[in-house]
Amino acid sequence: MALAPNVYDAEPIPDAARAEIERLLSSGDLFRYTNEGSPVQLLEAEFAALMGSRYALAVSSCSAALFLSLKALDLPRGARVLIPAFTFAAVPSAIVHADCVPVLCEVGDNYRVDMADFAAKIDDDIACVLISHMRGHTSDMDAIMAACDARGIPVVEDAAHSLGTVWGGRKIGTVGKIGCFSFQSYKLVNSGEGGILITDDPELAARATIMSGAYEHNWKKHAGLQNSFHHWQNKLPLYNMRLQNLSAAIIRPQLPLVADRVAKGRANHDYVADRLNSSAWLDVPPPLAPEERAPDSIQFNLAGFETDAEARAFQDAAKARGVAVQVFGLSQDNARAFWNWQFLGEAPDLPQTRAMLMRACDVRLPVRLTRDDLDFIAEALLAAAEDVKGEARAYGT
Repeated sequence: MALAPNVYDAEPIPDAARAEIERLLSSGDLFRYTNEGSPVQLLEAEFAALMGSRYALAVSSCSAALFLSLKALDLPRGARVLIPAFTFAAVPSAIVHADCVPVLCEVGDNYRVDMADFAAKIDDDIACVLISHMRGHTSDMDAIMAACDARGIPVVEDAAHSLGTVWGGRKIGTVGKIGCFSFQSYKLVNSGEGGILITDDPELAARATIMSGAYEHNWKKHAGLQNSFHHWQNKLPLYNMRLQNLSAAIIRPQLPLVADRVAKGRANHDYVADRLNSSAWLDVPPPLAPEERAPDSIQFNLAGFETDAEARAFQDAAKARGVAVQVFGLSQDNARAFWNWQFLGEAPDLPQTRAMLMRACDVRLPVRLTRDDLDFIAEALLAAAEDVKGEARAYGT
């Protein structure tokens, strides 16, 4: 009997990083501002070049990048920030941390922003739109940008899951004013923790850089923006959200691997999606037409599962076959289910998103998986669905 594939290990660290890590450990040179040309400084230049952006700022996490983006936009206290209701708890947390108020928008069963609800909620009281490309699913960025541009509302992209995704020929993270990415272990590039923001706006870059912890004259170690840095020095609070050199040394050798990882991840996803869509009980929504995704996981909906008991039986049946399935709304205290964000107060009424989360499934598909691994996962999921719905159908005849 074949063994279940291990989908939990992160992407391995390239050998090319090991010599630099040893050098840093031997020297103790871990702080990004000790020397010119530090690994963090080099990472920022390389990532900006990879994305085609003017500026990049490496920070401690994607959450830190989101927070600094909102602070750099100089939003007033209590500003309302519109976000998709399907996202990770760190996103509304960053908004609260920035003294702003999250406003949740409905998400459809394709995991993307419901544009009718978006249009209804984007009004003159919305100061910013923060779009989470949750699990790498891109919402209709053409419509979103058109609506925001018409009102002069800045857009921040939470692209934690979307490094390598392209929308209409543009790299995700470069569509809005600021794009934020994650290097946490379960992302396409793995450094355990870490994040980075990109922008073409010099004032936003300068403000975010100083607030990230470029105190005194450390901003001089960032290329360009000298006039902006002079203007903002000592006028902004310091939040000390810097990335350290060890993390940058781990990230940099992975950047040349991104394109290959994206291609493999897309091929893996599409192969499993085709197999799952052969079932009447499983539905993998297609991408939107302008979207070229870079997935390292797969999401699918349980079709015709009328009760939570049936959905849980599917989870149990898949687990018995060696494949762990997360149903977002049924996993206790899941940080992606908006009703668990008790720090926001009473949960809003979002029936469409709630219904989706109660039947939306999540399975990791690391890019290192083989075709045999993918077949194992697909067959386990197909059999689990048949276990539950086939039995129900038999009893119903």
